[in-house]
Amino acid sequence: MLIDAHCHLDFPDFDADREAVLSRARTSGVGHVVVPGTQRRYWGRVLALSERGDLSVCLGLHPYFMDDHQESDVEALAAALDRHSGVVALGECGIDARFADTLEAQWRLFDAQVRLARQRHLPLVIHCVRANDQVAKRLRQLAPPTGGLIHAFAGSPEQASAFRRLGFVVGLGGAVTHERAGRLRRAVAALPDDGYVLETDSPDMPLAGHRGERNEPARVAEVCRVVAELRGQPFERVAADSSATANRLFGLDRGGPFSASPPVAPGRGARGGREA
Repeated sequence: MLIDAHCHLDFPDFDADREAVLSRARTSGVGHVVVPGTQRRYWGRVLALSERGDLSVCLGLHPYFMDDHQESDVEALAAALDRHSGVVALGECGIDARFADTLEAQWRLFDAQVRLARQRHLPLVIHCVRANDQVAKRLRQLAPPTGGLIHAFAGSPEQASAFRRLGFVVGLGGAVTHERAGRLRRAVAALPDDGYVLETDSPDMPLAGHRGERNEPARVAEVCRVVAELRGQPFERVAADSSATANRLFGLDRGGPFSASPPVAPGRGARGGREA
C-alpha cells in the first residue's frame, strides 16, 4: 500500500471531482492520504474529510498565508487540537524565506506552533523553503519530542541528516522527478530506509512531464518509481518502507477502504493521469 503523506485534498481544486480523484488513487495502490490544514477558516473542511477511513488530517497555520492569520489563531489552534483527538499532526506550519517582509512574523508563529506540538506530543508537518539550516537550528533549540515531517524536502544529504538527528523524516514529492534536482537526488539515494515518506502536495508540486497540470494523489506511485530508481531498490520495497514510516510518524493504525489495493509500479497497470 502507498500513502500520500501530504495532499491538500480539501482545496477547491478538487471540489468538482474529489471522489474520482480518490478512485484513481485507489487504482494506483494508494491506501491512505494525509491532509494538512493551512488556515483557521478552512479547518472545518479539513476536519470534515477526517470522517473518511482512508484520510487523516492535520491542523496548522501555513507561513504562505501570513496576511490571513490573526493573533487569536494560535489560541484557536490549541482549542481545536484539544477538541479533535483524531488530528494526527500539527501542520502545515513552517518558514518560507522567499517572503522577507513577513519573516519575523513567520518565526513567531512557527515557534508558537512548535511549542503547541511539544505540549500535546504531536508530530509537526513543516513547510521549509530556503531555510533548512535555520529551521534545523530552531528545532534543536525548541526540541519537540515527537519529531515530524519536513515536507517537500529539497535540500542536501547533510541537511537531511541534520533533520534525521532531530527525529524528523523528509517528504519526497514531485521535485525528485526532475533530473535537474541533482542535490536532492543525491540526498534521496543516501537516506536510510526509514528516513522518508512519499507525498504529492496535490494540487501543487507537479511531476516532471506534468507541468501546468493539477497534481493528484495517484501520482505518488510515479514518485515511488523514481525514488526506487534513485535508491536502486524495487518499487515494492520503497512503497512498503515509506508507508511504514508514515504509519509510524502519524500513528495510522487504522486501515482505510483502500488498504486492500497493492501498490502498482507505473508502467505495469497504474493509472495516475488527469482525466481529459
